[in-house]
Amino acid sequence: MRNTIVSVVMGLVLCGAAVAGGTDREHFGGQRLDGTPLPFSNAVRAGDTLYVAGHLGLDPKTQLPPADAEAEARLVMDGIRKTVEAAGFAMDDLVSVTVFCPDLAHYDTFNRVYSGYFKGGFPARAFIGSGPLLRGARFEVLGVAVRTKAPAAGSAAAR
Repeated sequence: MRNTIVSVVMGLVLCGAAVAGGTDREHFGGQRLDGTPLPFSNAVRAGDTLYVAGHLGLDPKTQLPPADAEAEARLVMDGIRKTVEAAGFAMDDLVSVTVFCPDLAHYDTFNRVYSGYFKGGFPARAFIGSGPLLRGARFEVLGVAVRTKAPAAGSAAAR
């Protein structure tokens, strides 16, 4: 009985520490190009972990995917990199990436572009055949990054 009580108390202490630690949170992005707020953030940092929302590779002028799949893959990966770096992380901090794609025939094209965005090892990744994506996009990419080194001085995460 005593061991059960000690276990319950320790569990409550650990849960309390996790909740208290959960207040170290920062939101990034969440606006359209015209500044109109969106009902989500592009990324949320919780401690040393960054959760990156799904990104599409849309032409900034038309808000539609380009005609070329490779150009779209580059746009989506540039968007991921911009979001990750704005939060004080690096592409090599990504530990998990999920790619949604309605046409799996684009797998090799995406991989050619994707592989150029990492210097170290690649994150764990899933490439999932999906139904249609918003705005007719070929790719939607989301991920999780974990900080492995101190943030650069002056970055949002260093503040």
